[in-house]
Amino acid sequence: MSVDLAKLRRALACSLLATGLALATGIGSALTAEQPSVDQIIKALTPNLTRSLTTSPAESARNADETQFLDTLRNRTTRSLTLEEREKIATFAEDKPSIDIEINFEFNSAKLAPSAMSTARTLGEALSSADLKGSTFLVEGHTDAKGGNTFNQRLSERRADTIKSFLVEHYRVPAANLRPVGYGKTKLKNKDNPFGPENRRVRVVNMANDMANK
Repeated sequence: MSVDLAKLRRALACSLLATGLALATGIGSALTAEQPSVDQIIKALTPNLTRSLTTSPAESARNADETQFLDTLRNRTTRSLTLEEREKIATFAEDKPSIDIEINFEFNSAKLAPSAMSTARTLGEALSSADLKGSTFLVEGHTDAKGGNTFNQRLSERRADTIKSFLVEHYRVPAANLRPVGYGKTKLKNKDNPFGPENRRVRVVNMANDMANK
């Protein structure tokens, strides 16, 4: 009787373990599904063509100012950008097509975590697609509110540079078309939860003013 009871317990334990693994797999799939697809990234970063056809003289002047300013940032490192320049970039990026992507890095590091590779590859496929060819992209690095201002600023800059290097090396996105910038913890996505993982992200902005010029 005791032998049968032991077998029953083992069978029950195996069943619970299998159920747990199934649930864990389901959760993992759900988390993966939440990451944007290539098509979703392309759609989010595609400018509004209708708007570009109705540009006013004032908007044309602003667009020219943006283009000139972005050209001055070509081949600049994130660390060389001043606070004033970073804020000017943020102002120009406000009404541009953008997408927030959670890309995991190793702890206190700018090295991509293994779990981030799938998302990074998806981003690479989108930015190197024919749909977005020729666009100038702002690659923003953001952290959560843990730690000091200086540390987080430097970390966000290094992470933005890492994403740029990944896109150039693995997807041949022209380096001249990528403008990395770090904002540290100054632009939290969720201010109600400053330590939340959604704040640790990369935001990509398509700075092109008119896709018709491509």
